[in-house]
Amino acid sequence: MSYAPGSLVAARGREWVVQPGGDERFILARPLNGDPDFEACLFAHEVSDATFPPPTADEVGDNSAAGLLRTALRIGFTSSAGPFRSLASIAVEPRQYQLVPLLLALRMPTVRLLIGDDVGIGKTIESCLIAKELMERGEANGLTVLCSPALAEQWQAELRDKFAIEATLVLPSTATRLERDLRLDETIFDRHPVTVVSLDFIKSDRRYQQFVRTCPNLVIVDEAHTCVAAGTSSRQRQLRYRLLQELAADRDRHLILVTATPHSGDEEAFRNLIGLLDPKLATLDLDDVKGRETLARHFVQRRRRDIRRYLDQDTPFPCDRQVREVGYSLTGEYAKLTRQVLAYARETVRKPGSGLRQRVSWWSALALLRSVASSPRAAAAALETRSATAAAETASEADELGRSSVLDFTEEEGLEGLDAAAGGRTGEDDDVERLKRLARAFRKIEGPQEDAKLAALISEVKELLDDGYDPVVFCRFIPTAEYVAEHLAAALGKRAQVRHVTGQLPPEARQQVIEDLGKESGRRVLVATDCLSEGVNLQELFQAVIHYDLAWNPTRHEQREGRVDRFGQRKEIVRAVTLYGLDNGIDGVVLDVLIRKHQTIARQTGVAVPVPAGSDDVITALVEGVLLRGEESQEQLALDLGVTRTRDQVHRAWESAADRESKLRTKYAHSGIKLEEVQRELAEIRAALGVPADVARFAREALSGLGAIIDSHETGFRADIRQFAPSVQHALGLSGTETLDFHHDVPAPPGGHALVRTDPMVRALARTVLDMALEGEGPARRCGVIRTRAVSARTVLLLVRYRFHVRLPGRTGTRTIVAEDAQILGYRSGAAGREWLTDDEISALLTAEPENTLPELVRRAAERTLAEIVSEIEDESNGTVRRVLTPEFETELNARGDALAARLAEAHQRVRGAAGAATRGLKVIANRPADVLGVYVYLPTGDAR
Repeated sequence: MSYAPGSLVAARGREWVVQPGGDERFILARPLNGDPDFEACLFAHEVSDATFPPPTADEVGDNSAAGLLRTALRIGFTSSAGPFRSLASIAVEPRQYQLVPLLLALRMPTVRLLIGDDVGIGKTIESCLIAKELMERGEANGLTVLCSPALAEQWQAELRDKFAIEATLVLPSTATRLERDLRLDETIFDRHPVTVVSLDFIKSDRRYQQFVRTCPNLVIVDEAHTCVAAGTSSRQRQLRYRLLQELAADRDRHLILVTATPHSGDEEAFRNLIGLLDPKLATLDLDDVKGRETLARHFVQRRRRDIRRYLDQDTPFPCDRQVREVGYSLTGEYAKLTRQVLAYARETVRKPGSGLRQRVSWWSALALLRSVASSPRAAAAALETRSATAAAETASEADELGRSSVLDFTEEEGLEGLDAAAGGRTGEDDDVERLKRLARAFRKIEGPQEDAKLAALISEVKELLDDGYDPVVFCRFIPTAEYVAEHLAAALGKRAQVRHVTGQLPPEARQQVIEDLGKESGRRVLVATDCLSEGVNLQELFQAVIHYDLAWNPTRHEQREGRVDRFGQRKEIVRAVTLYGLDNGIDGVVLDVLIRKHQTIARQTGVAVPVPAGSDDVITALVEGVLLRGEESQEQLALDLGVTRTRDQVHRAWESAADRESKLRTKYAHSGIKLEEVQRELAEIRAALGVPADVARFAREALSGLGAIIDSHETGFRADIRQFAPSVQHALGLSGTETLDFHHDVPAPPGGHALVRTDPMVRALARTVLDMALEGEGPARRCGVIRTRAVSARTVLLLVRYRFHVRLPGRTGTRTIVAEDAQILGYRSGAAGREWLTDDEISALLTAEPENTLPELVRRAAERTLAEIVSEIEDESNGTVRRVLTPEFETELNARGDALAARLAEAHQRVRGAAGAATRGLKVIANRPADVLGVYVYLPTGDAR
């Protein structure tokens, strides 16, 4: 016998719901409690018809027990029959503007999307929401996130904590272990369908072909701008680009590119980026209206000003960013040693030599200047360390190595390894003794007494702490970060906890330092290199940024400040302080030519535009002026003619780019997306799912009802479960566990559980309560009688579970999925029969205040109501009696199920229509009969029936 998807069947001692995908021999089924983890393939011969019995008067309980069952059912559903299946199984409530990328994705047969929203808007949530929806719909057979190793654990945590997606980390540190557990015919991606992968690990010649062959059909690429090659790209970037090109070549693969800087001023790189989505996009005329409209189907980019107020929702970004500049002048021994290093650097670059030798000398001198301006410890390290360029075999190779180790304009390797001490020694011809002597001298002047820059920092940090701000101090080099953290800790004493994070720590250890610092009471200070300037969220713990070392790229400043100035920041005003040297010959000009220009453009246009290509020429011209000018003008801050000319060229290009970018709001306006059309669906889904407080109340009441002793604490509560029955311990997978710790915040601390619907323990608790209620056990009850002043006649609420066939058009034809929907229906008894309640009347009744009800009245009222809707039928084959709904009542419930199916189909049509997606073939059909899970009788006060 064949069973249609959605049918209720019995096998292996339990009830199941048939899912699409079976055949004559096997039936794919999911347990009646909706748990997808126990989906099974059943032999057709072991399956029989099943019916779901109505409740009995023996299952009667009070108002609290009835509410517990309703909430358990809400939480137990991990997907819905509505147009957004994923919203029932995520722990976040997306902002309205964050749904625009999802709607763009819904209109595409295969999702090819570039999300280029501003820093801190929520690109991770937007991309994960699309991924979750595709996986819930069955359109994705897995997921791979490609990112830098420093962000891998953060992506894994976001997927797990907010979207209930368990991902496996594929990193150099995990790959060997993962491969050791494989069968001979397996790859990592065969065994693990959801992964977070280090892009630089998987792009290698040895691994990328296997990855391309077994990669899932859904890929998210983080910081995608670092993966596109242009004319002067390095070998590393070319390898990344090769990998993405081969992944994108499969036109059935969903590809989501994520970056806050989709267009960094390099037109060729931008076209290569959008060409990954569709090769035709790379050749579009973006000055033409049709070209822009075509790109807008694949590209979403919003600035904060665009979405601070979106439709009827405000997004609480910090309302202002206060920026201060603090200058300092070197004095005493530090100033003297700086002049000596500058003299040595000048001698080095003026020596005659070949092209290669000259380039090595140039980059070594530049490394010395940056290190001396950074800190005495960084200066000593540079004087003792061989330049990375000394290993180069050609002048161009020396330039590539030098840019990576000294400048801030390279994105070839992300930010990994770029905070190492810069080497200032050229090699064999160094005056070794002279450099060693200078290094020893720099190590002797550490501390605020000799170092005016450090003294200025200590003063600024104390002021921020006094004003209630916890700052992050960003440094360029590892030795400087260690030096600053050491002296800040000594200067602040017990006023604040000080920790530091650098690229010497693996990514997981960096995150642990931040978490540990967050656990400390009182004020806190984090000292970090730029290994934390991208991707890491710090807004929960910090409200200010200090640029201890001036970056030679204003985008880096924006990235640093974006770690705290983002959605979720509780301070209305964040602060940013920039320290700069008044007399080192470079900082003042960098500040004026690049940093201030960046701020001016952002203030005037509302757009943070990356510095255009060629801006490092400003630095080059500037440093050449410092190194080649005469001794007598070494402290001169005025720009010479060459620097002025280069600056003006860069500023003109920059202003032009800013003008283009400021028009993006209209150029790439998504006029086809009508988000206001789907607001009703979103409101209904959120109402059906409940609010976080419902989950917390359910967990507390369910655990208490099962026998736990509850003890509240500051962030949630702790449950002593030693009194749980062995069957409950087994059902929850808690053998040997004595306590459970629950927290309101996401994520919960290690070993704890978050009070959100996606937490595994919360979901297990909901399924257990539901299963026990269906067996007539546990704290929840399927039947209840409540006396209340909220009704004037006997009124009945019904907890009804409907199952639907949902037929959705897709790129490979129409797909059928089985979805469930829990509804609360109600009627009052009148002279003309049942009068069905409106949604508003039901909502009001759910919050009604109950009054004491006599036990004999409870039993009598329950039996009377059940007798009106339930009949008993004798099964002649085995002499048993089955309890079923009366034909009349079943007909009414079926009619309401058909009406709900029509409303759901209309909602799907509306959402797809709002996104411009295909609707032909879309259909929602209600399965029959519906399951009556609960019957709850409300009696008016004084009613003795």
